[in-house]
Amino acid sequence: MIFAFGDKVPLIAPDAFVAANAAVIGDVEIASGASVWFACTLRGDDHKITIGPRTNVQDGTVIHVFEQKYSTTIGADVTIGHNAMLHGCVVEDLAMVGISSVVLDGATIETGGILAAGAVLAPGKRIKAGELWAGVPAKLVRPVTEAERVFIRDNAAHYAKRAGQFLSGFARPSAPRRA
Repeated sequence: MIFAFGDKVPLIAPDAFVAANAAVIGDVEIASGASVWFACTLRGDDHKITIGPRTNVQDGTVIHVFEQKYSTTIGADVTIGHNAMLHGCVVEDLAMVGISSVVLDGATIETGGILAAGAVLAPGKRIKAGELWAGVPAKLVRPVTEAERVFIRDNAAHYAKRAGQFLSGFARPSAPRRA
């Protein structure tokens, strides 16, 4: 569902996909080819949330802001894994936030950086370009491999294509088949 919050109304590109049960609230901008999947909440009630082109925000993710202090900005071709939590942070282009990971206030993931599944990036921390961090709290593990860079690029393209299928009516509500 799309909600205005006072005079703040989400701006969603015509070719962006937002699942029917996702909640997009307030000052949220979703760019061309981006996708916000089922059971996500993007709450831009106190500050702005920006989702870049071809970025995929996977099922169950929550994105919020820090009241009047930190917006949340996500670049192009980013993968935000299922059930992630992002709060008042920056995720630059071609980065990946792993399944069930957390990115807290003032933290940044630079271009091509990866936060591993289940990791927690503490407030104000910075994953530099091309680094992979993991753990609770997250710490540098190693440089991102070429295979991982390719995966991030390919995954963004895959989700953009899948979003197009949903927008075209290929995927639609249906009664169940009976045995």
